[in-house]
Amino acid sequence: MNLRTFFAVCAVALAALPNAARAQDALAGIDMTSDAFTKSEMTRAEIEAALLKLTPGETLDLTGKGLNGLDLSGMDLTRINFEAARLNKANLSGAKLAGVKFDMVWAMGADFSNADLTGANLAGAQLIGARLDGANLSKSRATANFMNASLLKARFDGAELFPGKKNERSIVKRGFQGAKLDGASFKGANMVACFMEFASLRDVSLVNAVLAGCDFAGADMTNADVSGADFMSADMNSAHIGKLVNLDAAKNFEHVKNLEQAYRD
Repeated sequence: MNLRTFFAVCAVALAALPNAARAQDALAGIDMTSDAFTKSEMTRAEIEAALLKLTPGETLDLTGKGLNGLDLSGMDLTRINFEAARLNKANLSGAKLAGVKFDMVWAMGADFSNADLTGANLAGAQLIGARLDGANLSKSRATANFMNASLLKARFDGAELFPGKKNERSIVKRGFQGAKLDGASFKGANMVACFMEFASLRDVSLVNAVLAGCDFAGADMTNADVSGADFMSADMNSAHIGKLVNLDAAKNFEHVKNLEQAYRD
């Protein structure tokens, strides 16, 4: 399936959904068991060979390629364009991916543990259930769907997690709903209007992060360091906030929503 056909299939499936369903589940109507989402068009050896043939400054274009289930662990992949590629259940643990284009990638259930994604672009990426424990996404544009992903001790320092108003109606519900983020760092990250419902944020650093409009409903924020964090209009409904660290140094916490519904024990 070429890239144009692939996007056409997805567009037709999504267009058939009611608006409410689209907002809740961008994957409904797409057959995730099809070859497009389960098989690979290339082998690791073929990718290694293609990289060796690159001339200085040249990039290997794998846009829209099916690379599902491939073992690319430990590889230097910084000269590859992965836009709209399908990497479901692929193994990229320990891979070098700094600055790589991952826009609109499908990498559900993929393993990025300890990978270097510094400055990478993951706009619109689907990383549901992926593993990114220890991954470095500092200064990345990570406006992606990390629902139910494992991101223990991952780093998002200085990351851009807000796509901007022109993309607010995106079918990809960006954020970290139900994700495991214990020990992660979001120092100085732009997290405006990010979805964090029911995420585990124990021992997380939110130092100087912009959290305006974030939805923390049901999130566990035990021992999260919020020094300098801006909470303007953040939703704290049912969030566990009793042991926030440096709350006195946070900004606009008096302007959060549903504070009376938060757990303070």
